[in-house]
Parts: sequence; C-alpha cells; structure tokens
Amino acid sequence: MATFLYRLGRTAFRRRWYVALIWVAVLGAVGFGAVKAPAAPDASNSMPGIESQKAFDLMEQRFPGAKADGANARIVFVAPDGQKITAAGNKKAIDKLVDDAADGSQVAGAVSPFQANAISKDATTAYATVTYKVKADDLTDASKNHLKDAIAQAKHAGLTVEAGGDALATQPAAGGAAEGIGIAIAALVLLITFGSLTAAGLPLLTALIGVGVSMAAIMALSSAFGLSSTTGTLATMLGLACGIDYAVFIVSRYREERAKGHTPQEAAGLATGTAGSAVVFAGLTVVIALAGLSVIGIPMLTKMGLAAAGAVMIGVFIALTLVPALLGFWPNAVLSRNARKHGRIKEGGTNNGGSRWARFVLRRPLPVLLLSVVGLGALAVPVMDLQLGMPGDEAKPTSTTERRAYDDLAKGFGTGFNGPLSIVVDARAAANPKAAVTTIEKKIKATDGVVSVSPARFNPAGDTAMFTAVPSTAPTDKKTQDLVKTIRNERPATEASTHGASFEVTGTTALNIDMAQKTQNALIPYLIVVVGLAILLLMVVFRSVLVPVKAAVGFLLSVLAALGSVVAVFQWGRLASLLGVETTGPIMSLMPIFLVGIVFGLAMDYEVFLVARMREAYVHGDNPRQAVESGFRHSARVVVAAALIMTAVFSGFIGASESMIKMIGFGLAIAVLFDAFIVRMAFVPAVLALLGKAAWWMPHWLDRILPKVDVEGEALTHQSTIPPAPPAHDDPATRKPARI
Repeated sequence: MATFLYRLGRTAFRRRWYVALIWVAVLGAVGFGAVKAPAAPDASNSMPGIESQKAFDLMEQRFPGAKADGANARIVFVAPDGQKITAAGNKKAIDKLVDDAADGSQVAGAVSPFQANAISKDATTAYATVTYKVKADDLTDASKNHLKDAIAQAKHAGLTVEAGGDALATQPAAGGAAEGIGIAIAALVLLITFGSLTAAGLPLLTALIGVGVSMAAIMALSSAFGLSSTTGTLATMLGLACGIDYAVFIVSRYREERAKGHTPQEAAGLATGTAGSAVVFAGLTVVIALAGLSVIGIPMLTKMGLAAAGAVMIGVFIALTLVPALLGFWPNAVLSRNARKHGRIKEGGTNNGGSRWARFVLRRPLPVLLLSVVGLGALAVPVMDLQLGMPGDEAKPTSTTERRAYDDLAKGFGTGFNGPLSIVVDARAAANPKAAVTTIEKKIKATDGVVSVSPARFNPAGDTAMFTAVPSTAPTDKKTQDLVKTIRNERPATEASTHGASFEVTGTTALNIDMAQKTQNALIPYLIVVVGLAILLLMVVFRSVLVPVKAAVGFLLSVLAALGSVVAVFQWGRLASLLGVETTGPIMSLMPIFLVGIVFGLAMDYEVFLVARMREAYVHGDNPRQAVESGFRHSARVVVAAALIMTAVFSGFIGASESMIKMIGFGLAIAVLFDAFIVRMAFVPAVLALLGKAAWWMPHWLDRILPKVDVEGEALTHQSTIPPAPPAHDDPATRKPARI
C-alpha cells in the first residue's frame, strides 16, 4: 500500500492541474445534482420495534382523519394576581384570541379552554389548543405572525400568555459567536503549529471542499434514498473534523520529508506513502464506527451513519490526492516562515517537547499508567447513575416562551400534565368494544401515579379508541418511567377482563422512554461490533495483538470518563451554572451512541497516526523504547494540534442556548481532551514501555493469515534509488529550493 500511495502522491504533485480540475468538476457535478434533485423528504423519527411506535402506527391507521404529525400550539393563559381566568374581561380576551387564531389558512382548528374544560382547579390558568394542517417546518411566516399578533393582543388585555408546542418553537441553534470563536482558535492552533498561513489554511480549505462535495452528494441523493435534511448533520461535523486531521497529517509529514533533503515532489510522494497509509486506516476505523450505527436498528441513525461514513471517505480521497496536488502549487509556502526566510528547514528535531515527554513517561511508566487509569476511572463513576431520556421544553432556557408555558402548565395543572400518556385500545376482537374500553379506562385510572384520564374518543368504525392518562410526575421523572412499566406489566390481567380487547401505551413521553431503553440495550452490541472490527483492522495495521487491544481499552476509558463527566454536569448539576445549564435531568437518549461513534473515530485517528510512527521506527531498527520516543518526537505535536482543533470546534457548541446542543458540544470536547492528552499521551506510551518487545508480538500463524499492507512504509526505503520524474518547465519545484 505504501508504494501505491507513494506513486499516487507523486503523480498528484506532478499532475496537479488535472487533479485540481477533477475535484472542481466533481464539486460542480454533485452541486448541479443537488440543485436539480427533488426536495429532501421530511425527517422520520420512526423507531421500529418499540411499543409506542406500534401504537402510533395503529392510531394513524384507525384514525385516518387525524393529522398526528401536524404542527400545534398550546396557548397558556395566566390571570393577573388576584383574578380568575373566568372573569368576564379575561374570558373575552381569550375568546378573541381563539377566534383570531382559527382564522388562518393553514389552521385545522382552534379549541377554547372554555369548550374543552381546560381550566385549572383554582381557575388561574387555562390553555387553548391550535392545530395546523401542515408540519411545523411547513408553516409559513404569515401563519406564524398571525398567531403571534393574536397572542400580543391578549397580552395587552393584561393576561400572561405563553406558547408551547412546536408551531412557534425556536429551532435549536449552534454556538453562534462561541462557535465562531472555536473555529478561529482552530485556525490559530494550525498557524502556531506550522508557522505558515498557507500550511494552516490548506487543511481548512481541503476539509471545506470535502464537506461541500459530501453535502452536495447527500442532497442529490436525498430523494432516491430517503435522506432527510438532518441526515447530513453528522456528515458535516465528522467530514470537517477528519478532513482537517488528515490534511494536517499529510502536510506535517511533507515538511518533515523536506527537512530530510528530499525534493518537493519526492517529499509529497513519501508523505502520501507513509502518513497517507495511516490516513487510510484511520479513515477505515471511522467508517467502521459509523457504519456500525446500523446495529442500533433506528433508520434515521443508520442513514446518518452511512452518510457520515461517505463524507469521511471523501476526506480520505482528498487527503491522498488534492492535498499533494496543492502542495505542488505551493511547495515552499507550506514551510515555516523561518525556513522560507533563512533557507533552513527544521522539522521534528531530536529533542523537542514530544521526545522530552516520552522520555519522562518511559522513566516512570507504572506511576503514569496507574494515575491515568485511576483518574479516568474516577471520572467514569457517574456513568453508573446514567439515566437516559429525551429532554423537552423543561430543559430549554427560561428566556423561551416554550419553557415558560411548560412551567405555567406544571404550576396550574400539575407536573405530569406536560407529559400525558396516550392509550390506544384495539377493541376489534371484543364482543362489546365500548364496555372493553371503559374497563381499561377504569383499570388505568386506578393505577398509582395516574392523576386523571380523559374521556375515550372512538374512531368512525367504533372499534378503536384513544384516551390520555396524566401522570402525577414530570415527563422525565424516574417515577413516570416506572409508571409506564407498571401499566404495561399489568396489561395481561387488564386485557383478560375485557374479553378480546388489547391496548398499547404511546405519546411523546412513552416514546422517549422506549427510545432510551432501545438505545441503552443496543449500546453493548454496538460497542462489541465496532471495537471488535477495529481490533482486527489494527492488527493488520500494526502486526500486533496487544497494541490493538491496548487501543480499545484506552478508547473505552476515555469515552466512559467523558460520559461520566456529562452525567456529572447535566444530570447531577456539577458546574452546571458555569456552563449556563439551567435545568438538569436525564441524558439525551442518543448521547452515548453519538459519543461512542464520533469519539471512537477521532480516537483511532490519533492512535493510528501516533503508533504508526512508532511501528515505523521499530521496523527500521529502533528498539521498543527508542521507537516510542521517535513516534512522539515526530507525531506528538501534530496529534496535540489536531486534538486542540477538534476541542475548539466542539466547544463552540457549549455556547448554544439549547441544553441538548450544550450536552453534545461538552461531551465531544471533553472526550477529545481525555483521549488525546491522557490516553494517547500518557496511557499509550506507559503501556508500550511496560510491554517492551511483547507489544509488537504476533503469532506466526496469524501473521501469515493477515494481509500485508506496509503501513510503516518499509518498501519506500528502496524507492530512494528511483530518480524522480522530470518536472514540468513551469513546475515551482524547479525554482531554487530552500536550503536544507
């Protein structure tokens, strides 16, 4: 592989115009396809295999007139202090709002609280429901402004009015200014690392081109493969992250080869053959992690994972072709300013910070290993108290009307009112459907933890009914989860008394509970599949049994410590005020899966690039301790820079107003820090120092079975005798090179 990539790098350098034009053509072609492609379908949150989804599907089938996915607004009214919501003036203002709201072209209906008896017992709070014919994303600005104007008029009458539901919900936003600062910090880190604007800008440029190609391709294929507008979210994040990392690895190795006296073209070939090999296998480990999301059994996650895997592979192809081609355009510009000015190239000296740190760890491997393991283990302890869920309006900042509406409803009607359970009764097989539904209503109403149940509503055929049960606790409370389990556990006895009827529990609260359980059950199989395949791949890369196992153990330590930190901040509330977290609660259901998938990919990037240099030194004659020091001397700075870049980018999400986005940004940022600075910089060299030659041991029979890929570039030691191809007349490499 190293020889093939070496020739690919030299060819891309020499034929740089062709390579650049090919990528421009690819970007133009997929961009044209994206423009001409039909609109992306609406995002589907379908969760096959869970009860709440089955009940939802039954409800859609038996109640064909109901628009279960239409937008809705729950307008909450609170009377001024000392007044009742039923006072004549307040009632008039509410009725006017309902009448005005119902007069919209996209409105399906508006129900007054006085018609639906939606008034609190103390008559201080009430709510009206406005439903729409279309989904929230399809609401026009005119429809939204029409409702906002009606609300504003009710406020002028003296009422406190807030709007829940999704019709006027603020869309989650990224970190805004904080995210911009994160990207600026990433650019600054690149500039400090390389000492050259060109070297700092080239990885950013190629990563953006890769993201552009992948996102345009996703848009072009969205209609054919059912890819929603949210499918590309993960692809953008990882495409940018990995694209920057891979380009940084190639550019860094190019500068190193220039420092050894190679011509620009030869240096580009050697960089692609050595660092490029590491990029290929680092990319494959990321693809394994992303493709493994299909194990979860959630179509949305499967599509997101495969789309992101495609984006990563595009990043790999760009790193192997476009990066050496751009180096051909500016062979000396990527060198440091000092090298360009004085003609002296110094890259990866014999005694830099990386080698000094490696010698420190090699002298004290056992204390460093114990300290890193104990430290990460202590941070992982909160994982034992992990509670998964899907935070709703209660997790939004109090500056949003949805959060204030949630609080007003909880105060006026009880904490469980915001998370009612929907009961769908299938009475087709019952001798008396109405009697069967009444029996189920009474049984569920008598269950501890249920405050009230609504009257049942039958479908036109009279064989299916729906009613709601209001819990006494909040939607994300552990007691609500226990209540859902209790109702379902008592179902056989309840159904037996109906003589043929059956029922299922659904609704947003039940759906979130089922989703959390499904993702929690899938986490261990996902880890086994991803880590198992990665170990096999790393065995091929490093020709070792223990090094891949060590990599897997280190990754598990970092991801568990990161997840533990997320629990401590967002569930326990430790340092929550420092991050602007107003409400603590369960951890987002998909957070562990996202954390494992994304961090695994980035962690294996650092692992492959760092340990590949150690393996390269060992194959070329260094003893195990010298190989560790050599790997750190050449790679530590680049790995640290890549980690700081990713941390800066992810930290930008912490500045978002949405708790879930804060959670994702904090979890990814802290995980990268743990993995790069504790696992890769301390745990890895300590383990390798203790193992010695055993770290590179592999049974002969296994060595014969596994394919030879030559990631360390041993075959390239013979390529030095091959004269480089004569450069073109106008090749920048023919100009007077910097002195080495």
